[in-house]
Amino acid sequence: MANFFQFGQMAASPPLPTRPRQDFPCADARCVMPDKMIEPSHDLMLRVREAFLTHGYENLTMVQLADDCKFTRRALYHYFNSKESAYRAVIRHFNAVAVTAGLEAGQAARRAGGSALDVLATTLDTRYGDTRRRLNGSPHIFDLNAEAFRRCRDIMIESAIAFHAELEELIRELAADGLMALQPGRTPAELAQLLTDAARGVNQTLPPIATEDYAARYRQIVEAILFGAAVPAAAAAREPAPGRTERPRTRRAGG
Repeated sequence: MANFFQFGQMAASPPLPTRPRQDFPCADARCVMPDKMIEPSHDLMLRVREAFLTHGYENLTMVQLADDCKFTRRALYHYFNSKESAYRAVIRHFNAVAVTAGLEAGQAARRAGGSALDVLATTLDTRYGDTRRRLNGSPHIFDLNAEAFRRCRDIMIESAIAFHAELEELIRELAADGLMALQPGRTPAELAQLLTDAARGVNQTLPPIATEDYAARYRQIVEAILFGAAVPAAAAAREPAPGRTERPRTRRAGG
């Protein structure tokens, strides 16, 4: 089967097939490409996302996508000129939605009197966890994940940079409010990078994390990064074991 990137070569080869094919943005003369695309609404993006979750990337055609969106195929082409453009629009739109939702959830936890751990764990769980929980409900999770990295890497990088900047600012605010204090030499930018790297690592953990365990795992990684999960061996040797009182040493006579 031909892929999307062959369209520019194939379109010039007459005659066009009479049966619509998913690798052609517009497969017959009745489907006229609009001069200007229309910005899709959030409601339409919800339908498009659901279509990909239901059918997967490989199996979904523009005919099926139009049907799932309750559009005619011709009407759908006013919004997306191909299946790939529809998928990229989904990734772009819902990454932006997730970033906003994550920051809002974190601020809500902050207003409720939450600690820095509460605020940051909630922010990451909403930003990343909501997407993973929804994706885990699709039988096409591996297909969709692979196509996102293959076709939408630029969008994902753009979203990561935007969220990193917002998270860095949130960390500055938490420090200014006295909810946390960075170690000497550490910066908000560095902490934001560590947190986002760790959160993305949670998403790709093998074996995969159970859907109901994402929130706890994000909290664990935030806690470990903020407060540490271990101490250097030399420092540990100087610390008495929990529940044990160190006895003072006595000098031997003549020693």
